[in-house]
Amino acid sequence: MNIQNRQRDFEKLRKKFPVFTYQAYSYHEDTSGLHISFDFDLSGQYRFSPGLFIPKKEVLLWDIPGKQGLDNLIFHLGMIELISYWKLTCSPRIVIHPHGLNDDQVAWWKKLYFHGLGEFLYLNGIEVDAEKLMKIVTNGKPPALLATQPDMKKVMVPIGGGKDSVVTLELLKAGNAAIFPMAVNHTPAISRTIQQAGFQMDHVLEVHRKLDPLMLELNSKGFLNGHTPFSALLAFTSVLLAAGSGIGNIALSNESSASESTVPGTKINHQYSKSFEFEQDFDAYCRNYIHPEIRYFSFLRPLNELQIARVFSSFPEHHRGFRSCNVGSREDRWCGACPKCLFTYLILAPFIPEKDLISIFGSNLMENSLLVSYLDELTGKSPVKPFECVGTPEEVNAAINKAFHGRTASHLLLKDYSYDVTSPLQFNRLLDGFSDEHAVPLEFLKILKKVVHDQLT
Repeated sequence: MNIQNRQRDFEKLRKKFPVFTYQAYSYHEDTSGLHISFDFDLSGQYRFSPGLFIPKKEVLLWDIPGKQGLDNLIFHLGMIELISYWKLTCSPRIVIHPHGLNDDQVAWWKKLYFHGLGEFLYLNGIEVDAEKLMKIVTNGKPPALLATQPDMKKVMVPIGGGKDSVVTLELLKAGNAAIFPMAVNHTPAISRTIQQAGFQMDHVLEVHRKLDPLMLELNSKGFLNGHTPFSALLAFTSVLLAAGSGIGNIALSNESSASESTVPGTKINHQYSKSFEFEQDFDAYCRNYIHPEIRYFSFLRPLNELQIARVFSSFPEHHRGFRSCNVGSREDRWCGACPKCLFTYLILAPFIPEKDLISIFGSNLMENSLLVSYLDELTGKSPVKPFECVGTPEEVNAAINKAFHGRTASHLLLKDYSYDVTSPLQFNRLLDGFSDEHAVPLEFLKILKKVVHDQLT
């Protein structure tokens, strides 16, 4: 984990660029779809114009939310989009021109920015408290709350190309709801997941996000850089699509360990916007200030990674097509050298034969001694867990003990690993677990409980 000390850079940049301004948003619809753009200003010295394009689909009717509704939805998209540009300098003052926000909303955004940038601040060695990170000043009238009535039998499922969204899509597909896959800048793995599940791409809700190249140029010149809360951007984007298509439910695929603290010295998960806390906060914010009827929840939140891996193993048609590796995703491959590859390999090992895993990943990760440090992080031997979407050390250790304990074959990566004779009980307890920390509506909860019950009997 590469931790830098950029506190001095942070302070210098804040002095040089004291104000970041959200100047405006604009949008228009043509025969190809909905075009959205934002106008951000960095202390009068740099201007950014990122955008999104939503291709035309039969289900998308922008007359449903109407102009006032679209103003609200797109304004909020700009509020989360600007964080990618603001983080270049972390200007101490953010001025919002398009619409006004009340005190509760300002506090909500300050919390999201601080917690959502937990990994960014930690890896850049920046020390600042939530109150001093920025001041948000807003102008104009508050946007109007949407008043449409969505169809609660329709469910949007954001697809990321990994095993979790496969499980959500397949389990919900087997129910009575009308499923609408959704993808932002879809990769080959996302397309394969959707098509393998029986959906055609022309029925998928798509978003093409375009970054302003100036941001990348400034990154190369030494401005601040790091992780931003992409899942929060996904949340606001999914609400826009739900409002335009009359969909009442947005079903994410975040599981229980996504709420675990991973940033040392804090209670923050590096992917805060995947946590249950953010899920609750966003659902409340959406109901109070955007759309009171749309439900936002993670379908897999009651389950742990072992349970999800077991369900995923029952869909062999997806085994060759999914990708969870962030390093190799652009090239549509498993890199075989990162903590996410190793975690995925280990968590699937109790449920998928080793020869099949080697074929899926392109190599035997158990023979790669270069992964030892990642193994220590995943199993809890190292004090800092990888800043990746991976399960808890308890889940990883249970998987290793179940899959590899007592094997006669040599596993170079595990030659110094200490096996636990009590692991069978731990493994079974995890498979039988069901977290109460979730907001899954009852009709969807029944589907999950049936799956857990059926796979134990």
